[in-house]
Amino acid sequence: MDTHTEQGSNANSKAVRLQRRSALVFAVLGILLCTISLGAELLGLEFTPGFGAVQMMQLLFGITCLTAAGFLYLRTLHAANAPRSLQADIGVRLAATGLVFIYVAGFADLIGIGTHVDPKFARPFVGPLQLGGIFLGTLSIVIGLLLYHSSRRLRGTSSMEFLMNGKSEHTD
Repeated sequence: MDTHTEQGSNANSKAVRLQRRSALVFAVLGILLCTISLGAELLGLEFTPGFGAVQMMQLLFGITCLTAAGFLYLRTLHAANAPRSLQADIGVRLAATGLVFIYVAGFADLIGIGTHVDPKFARPFVGPLQLGGIFLGTLSIVIGLLLYHSSRRLRGTSSMEFLMNGKSEHTD
């Protein structure tokens, strides 16, 4: 019986190591993509004047990689067999909503809902409204990561379980 438990914990440690390595790869890729997109002018990689659609796509892919890296790493901090709590699910959905919001704000002019969709504008323009949308989406991702991180983790039951069975956690 001890060998079965030992094999299970060995498999769990391998899975945790793989998740952490994947998180590291996603984090490095995300930082690299964000750095290249934001520093294209300084690096001499700017093909068009201003912040173009390709740079925006790189930035958004970088933020997506960083978000995936964050969730992969935070998942390794949770117990392997613990069910995900409602708070963690809300955190994941809030971060996914933030990613959608970032993509919509980033490509607003290209999908026709931005402030510079008029034909007289030769190319998309990243203005203050788009930057505000990207900021709000990023804030939503950070809040989602915090909700996911502060959920049950190593705790066996939800801290909100008293709502379901009507019992208080503290007995008087």
